[in-house]
Amino acid sequence: MRRDQLLRAILEQGLVVFSIDEARSVAQQEAIPARSVAPLLMNLSRSGWVSRLRRGLYVVSEPVRGTASAHSFTIATHLVTPSAISHWSALHYHGLTEQIPRVVTAFTPRKVVTPGMRRPAATDRRRKHAWTIRGVRYEFVTVRPKYFFGIEQIWVDEHSGVSMTDRERTVLETFISPRAFGGMGQAIGVIQDHLDSLRTDKLISYALRCGTVAAAKRLGWTLEHAGLDERDLAPLLELSSSGYHLLDPVHPRAGPRERRWMIQNNLGGPWH
Repeated sequence: MRRDQLLRAILEQGLVVFSIDEARSVAQQEAIPARSVAPLLMNLSRSGWVSRLRRGLYVVSEPVRGTASAHSFTIATHLVTPSAISHWSALHYHGLTEQIPRVVTAFTPRKVVTPGMRRPAATDRRRKHAWTIRGVRYEFVTVRPKYFFGIEQIWVDEHSGVSMTDRERTVLETFISPRAFGGMGQAIGVIQDHLDSLRTDKLISYALRCGTVAAAKRLGWTLEHAGLDERDLAPLLELSSSGYHLLDPVHPRAGPRERRWMIQNNLGGPWH
């Protein structure tokens, strides 16, 4: 059957997650008419061999001929392109936290429109819009294009490579968006526990490239308290600031002001 022929050819090319355009390309190689692809995919979906993730995007539903099901990171980075696994998901993958994320998070420079956003009234406006597929929640954070850097390719299985923020870019995000991590405790903890495994020169250059003074000052303050040499911190110290930045924006504005870093330490005392 053409249906089985198409599915077999898709799997032979390692396309566990695939677009309808990729299916058409495979069909052409198999001498299957392009007009037949959409009906064949519909048939495969009804038969339970593939599932539709969104319009024009499919995933193989069940292991076929020993092929493993799609990794959640592969699904995430196909749902929105371009995107990269980030935040808690990247933090855990890189071994920078023992906390197992309950959702798969990726960031993207694109504006994301999820199925929930198309509904007239969301049941809970406080929750982030996301896809939920096979019981896994996928959340996307839209960032400015200038923040979409520090990305590497990792392999999650023998067929699938996905984009992910590298270790230093992942750590920097905890300083840029501490609210997303429940406060600065996570950022400080990562520096305390993993400073020796981080390239601090890259981390500092990323902070300068990002151009967010508050994040750069928080990072510099934290690195200094972790024992990094002042010569390495000079580029961060030299950044001009028009005012004091809260060490932790999750907590109230209180505590001593430290002019050296233009930081207001609102975490209840010095950090050691």
